[in-house]
Amino acid sequence: MEYDNLEFPEAIEELARTLGLEVPREESAGQQQQRRQSADLYDLMQQASLHYQSELKRHSQAIDYLKQRGLSGSTAKDYGIGFVPESWDYLIKRLGKNDRTQQQLESAGMLIRNDSGRIYDRFRNRIMFPIRDPRGKTIAFGGRVMGEGEPKYLNSPETPIFHKGRELYGLYEAKRHNKTLEKIVVVEGYMDVVMLAQHGVRYAVASLGTACTADHIQRLFRLVDDVLFCFDGDRAGRDAAWRALNNCLPALQNGKQVRFLFLPEGEDPDSMVQSEGKEAFEQRLAQQSQPLSEYLIDRLKAQCDTQSIDGISRYAALAKPLLEQIQADTFKRLLTEELARAVQRPVDQLFGQGGLNAPPPTQGNTTQKKPPKAQLSITPPRLVIAALLAQPSLAQTVTDEDLALVASLDERAVPFILELFQLLQQHPQLNTAALLDRYRDTPFDSALMELASYEFQAADKIAIEFQDAFSNLLKRARKQRRQTLIQRPLSTLSDAEKSFLKQFKD
Repeated sequence: MEYDNLEFPEAIEELARTLGLEVPREESAGQQQQRRQSADLYDLMQQASLHYQSELKRHSQAIDYLKQRGLSGSTAKDYGIGFVPESWDYLIKRLGKNDRTQQQLESAGMLIRNDSGRIYDRFRNRIMFPIRDPRGKTIAFGGRVMGEGEPKYLNSPETPIFHKGRELYGLYEAKRHNKTLEKIVVVEGYMDVVMLAQHGVRYAVASLGTACTADHIQRLFRLVDDVLFCFDGDRAGRDAAWRALNNCLPALQNGKQVRFLFLPEGEDPDSMVQSEGKEAFEQRLAQQSQPLSEYLIDRLKAQCDTQSIDGISRYAALAKPLLEQIQADTFKRLLTEELARAVQRPVDQLFGQGGLNAPPPTQGNTTQKKPPKAQLSITPPRLVIAALLAQPSLAQTVTDEDLALVASLDERAVPFILELFQLLQQHPQLNTAALLDRYRDTPFDSALMELASYEFQAADKIAIEFQDAFSNLLKRARKQRRQTLIQRPLSTLSDAEKSFLKQFKD
């Protein structure tokens, strides 16, 4: 159910607001306090946005910059674009006049406090793009430098009212200008969104300094059936597209469509729509974009020699973890069949009997037993790696203390295991395919491909096998450390080392 293109909870609140009613809530005292605090932050962010818009009118260099970029005054007004001067305390002087409001501005990500306790404005000398939630409330900002400078874009941090993995720049404006949205185009930058809108393409949004997440896709699929990603044609654009595809897979739904368009290298949606206009750009979207399935297959085939047995094996190993993320049964079955058809192999030969929930073969004796598959020689270190490849989230279950102990283990695989843990803990969004892609064409490539094909006893037992293997590493690390310590004079041992030895009883 939607009202004015709002999702259900927001629709109820919007209807109540127009009728002058208060939505009844069952809230704890803590929830009531949190709601009041959020209301204060919304108010401060709106005030900040109005100040920035006012400053834009007074600074000719900012107006000239936007004009040079081709942006009209009406578009800037429509999107609430503003400017913040070169000042360390612009917002503090206007909104942070006491400790309470300074703390609120800090909580909203608008002020920064250094180690010595001094506070200052986060944004200085930038074009300011307000980020609005589905109700039109300003919840964050993106600031762009004029000309040279780093970072080119500076975004608000995560705050109590802003979660960049959920919000999309321009979504509020797209819904406001379209009574019925049929499709949405996802682009990379704020200027792409506003310039497309200026030329009549009023259904573009942008993710906020991060790859489009499954939450983003689910939100878009609640509004439209067709989502199209439009990226620059350079390496960075193609890498961003692949990350978006990986994040799309768990959110795919039967009957929904995801497509990808790559612009000519050196072009972006901003420059493209200015040079060719709305009609040609929309024709490009319609005629040159690829369905997700086609893009996925092309990307995998480009990484493999599909004329060789080894290449086919690699192709299947890369495809399998991608397929396993898909919950939409019809789409998953059709994609499985298309992946097999693309390399002219039967589904069961490529992915095993049944082919990841694809229909089983109907010809021949389906009850005939297959020859047993040769098992991969597995050791505890290799099993740890194989489990992390199969379920990268397992990296979050291990403590820093245990990792430090394993780091002392003198075994060949340990440095790589530690590297893998660090990578997955810093980038928890990485999945199997993304991991394999990161190590492509490295000395670890072939070994990881082999471990990615390891067959665990059962999918729901991977975590147990991982814990057993990691416990084995810990046990060996403790034993090795004990042997090292008992060879040293007792007087040279620290209290922590003596305490460690006390754990062992002969």
